[in-house]
Amino acid sequence: MSGSNAGAAAAATRTNGGREYAYRARNERIDRTVAFAEVDPTLDFDRLRAWFGSDHVKPYWQLDLPEAAFRAKLDAKLGDDHLTPYVGLLDHTPMSYWETYRAADDAVGERYDAEPEDRGVHLLIGPPEYLGHGYAVPLLRAITAFQFRATDAGRVVSEPDVRNEIAIRVFERCGYEPQGRIDLPDKEALLMHCERERFFDAVAEPADVDVNGGSDADTAADAESEVGR
Repeated sequence: MSGSNAGAAAAATRTNGGREYAYRARNERIDRTVAFAEVDPTLDFDRLRAWFGSDHVKPYWQLDLPEAAFRAKLDAKLGDDHLTPYVGLLDHTPMSYWETYRAADDAVGERYDAEPEDRGVHLLIGPPEYLGHGYAVPLLRAITAFQFRATDAGRVVSEPDVRNEIAIRVFERCGYEPQGRIDLPDKEALLMHCERERFFDAVAEPADVDVNGGSDADTAADAESEVGR
């Protein structure tokens, strides 16, 4: 397998405010620090509910719900052993939501010949002021590098909604290759695969990384993914 520390878990680091990061890297091309922290409902509930209620998110996630119903959905995600929800941060400011999951244990794993170590990813950019600035590609490349470095996965998969052409282009810029359309319980999706060897050979670049964290290589993009799921 390509990529350093392929089988090792990424070490967690802490911000000055005490929030634990699962992954952190400095991206010089956008001059920002990119980080991911597991969702903490105490810190994140209100912001996540607001993000899922945003006009650019609602058509794809269907999670614009009353408070009690949204809390139940979030609790279910947090209690799901095959899925890990993250908040994505730029310069320590929360601005995106991510899910990584074991593809073989997900509905998408029934639509292709999934390996036990395959990982998948979902994403959305939350605050509208972060749209249109080229952040989606560096963030997606960072979460992809995180999955390859923290696990033994040889492949990371995605299944964006076929209507979301912007998101599909962003995935392609991050090394994800279309495999064909698939029907999932909540959408018609385009199955896309990112292979470890191709990612590190053709997509990833060196980045300044926290000494205790993983590494990534990111490129700022002109295109912006509004929801990405």
